[in-house]
Amino acid sequence: MSAQPETTAAAPETPMPAETSAELTVRTADAMRDLGRRLAGLLRPGDLVLLTGELGAGKTTLTRGLGEGLGVRGAVTSPTFVIARVHPHLSGGPALVHVDAYRLSGGLDEMEDLDLDVSLPESVIVVEWGDGKVEELSEDRLHVVIHRAVGASAADAADVAHAANDTDDVRSVRVTGVGARWAGVELSSRLG
Repeated sequence: MSAQPETTAAAPETPMPAETSAELTVRTADAMRDLGRRLAGLLRPGDLVLLTGELGAGKTTLTRGLGEGLGVRGAVTSPTFVIARVHPHLSGGPALVHVDAYRLSGGLDEMEDLDLDVSLPESVIVVEWGDGKVEELSEDRLHVVIHRAVGASAADAADVAHAANDTDDVRSVRVTGVGARWAGVELSSRLG
């Protein structure tokens, strides 16, 4: 009698959330604000947006555009010293909750006092410096990563000089939608 090989059932793999993304070049602060306005057209209550980029990259400028596009009340400014600002909608749409997690070293536990999980269903929550801190709020989220185009090539510099007279203003922006909420949303065509 020959021995049958022992088989074990493989544990089902947890599927990774679906992703869709867009790569954009943003040449001026006005263009970054305009990107925020276009992005606002894709957002709805319950959306979580994480913004990543070094100091001065344009995270708050993008959020100003989001606020304009969403039609919220109040000037969108950096919430660094208050950690979070709520901007109610002017005519019944979703509020914009703008959070700056820069000074928060912990994860979601440290942010519990902000009640972001309570605000999420009826608001659009934008978290600057949120990577690694608030992803647990939602399986569906939008990651926006902004990089400065430091040390641009001569061709890039010439193109930028014509458009903005300063290579420091050029940003490379990657927008990635994660989860079922963003499946099928063609970010490149909607934001480009």
